[in-house]
Amino acid sequence: ISIVKGGTPAWLQARLKLFEGEHVPSKTLGELALRRWHPKLIAPEQLAEWIDDGRPFTFLDCRPPEQHQRMTVPGAACLPVGEIAHRLPEISDEAPVVLTCAGRTRGIIAACGLALIDPSRRFLALENGTQGWVLSGRELEHGSLIEPMPELTAGSSDLTRRAADEFMSRFGIPSADAKMAVQFRDDPFRTTYFFDTRSNELANADQLPAFVNVPAGQLVQCTDSHAGVLRSRMVLADDLGMRSAFAAFWLRALGHEVHVARIDDALRSMHAAQVPAPADDDFPEISAQDALVARDEGASILDFRTPEARVRSRMKDAVSCNRSNIRIFPRRRQWLIIDDGGPQTRLAAREFRRWRFPKFALISGGQPALRAAGALEEEGIERDPMIAIRESVFAGGRHDGNLDDSRTYLNWERGLVARLARSDRAMFNV
Repeated sequence: ISIVKGGTPAWLQARLKLFEGEHVPSKTLGELALRRWHPKLIAPEQLAEWIDDGRPFTFLDCRPPEQHQRMTVPGAACLPVGEIAHRLPEISDEAPVVLTCAGRTRGIIAACGLALIDPSRRFLALENGTQGWVLSGRELEHGSLIEPMPELTAGSSDLTRRAADEFMSRFGIPSADAKMAVQFRDDPFRTTYFFDTRSNELANADQLPAFVNVPAGQLVQCTDSHAGVLRSRMVLADDLGMRSAFAAFWLRALGHEVHVARIDDALRSMHAAQVPAPADDDFPEISAQDALVARDEGASILDFRTPEARVRSRMKDAVSCNRSNIRIFPRRRQWLIIDDGGPQTRLAAREFRRWRFPKFALISGGQPALRAAGALEEEGIERDPMIAIRESVFAGGRHDGNLDDSRTYLNWERGLVARLARSDRAMFNV
């Protein structure tokens, strides 16, 4: 591991590029796909005319359900892009399919990818998605109901399986079985990620211990949130293969080596790599009851869990923080860490040890133990303060009605390709 001397200022001095915003590789991929495949776009004004005229078309929001419910264009049904590819035989081919997202990337990726899967159909991306709809002077719908996804019949399942085989063959996407996946897992010289690309509901009902569940569309949309190593190897698990084949096509364009694995009993029995805990991870512990007594005597309880976990349940008096805060804490105070057994809290404990704090401990049993010991929890939390710190503030109001932020963000997306240095452009295989 090497550290870049001088950090980002030195990077700029070397005439290299820095980018604001998040998920820059995935967003750039969408703009490159637009230039490479020229998908059909439909302007908000034209779509409004189609709706007013009663023109027949299928209208799909290709984002996850929680994003769809936050806001969507009226009339759009929620069907994430991986599920569209998977369930394509159940979607009418007698009318065009209009695809929307919150901006540009997922609509473009969906329109390009689905057209490559079935060139006989007409797919259109709503230009600039929900933001484009608002900028055209129209209202969004909030709190939409999530309808059940169309079920595949036996005949449709066979069509999807054969379409996945044909797509993988045409674009040279390799497959992998459980034996090969185990070899990848045990290879000490190469980073391999294992993703289950099915919907959260399906993955929860049929769990694969060695695989992390990230639905296909989101894996392409925010790859850098799930795979931190550039040009790494990936194994994508799916039942019929189409969700993973769709994602593999785009992940290969981002420079990854990707294999598609169809789920069977051998894959279900595969376990994740066992990483031995470092010898110095024997941290001091305290019971939940004793932690509450210590709190009343002046100790501080710290919550290092993920923001999503804190939103679900959070002790009222706990302080949400991340590891970058630790070194500025007062040394004399007692610090108690809510331990959920995950990497966040253990890494925090390592930081307390590294900075030689004399009084810190992990609270055994974490949040459930504190709840059982009588700790008060906050209810109705919609947003954790650390999410706001973690997220980019760039054009942060674009989904909350700030039209200037939407214009800034969309111009940023459209301008990404022009800003690429030659070394940046070499990352992409489009």
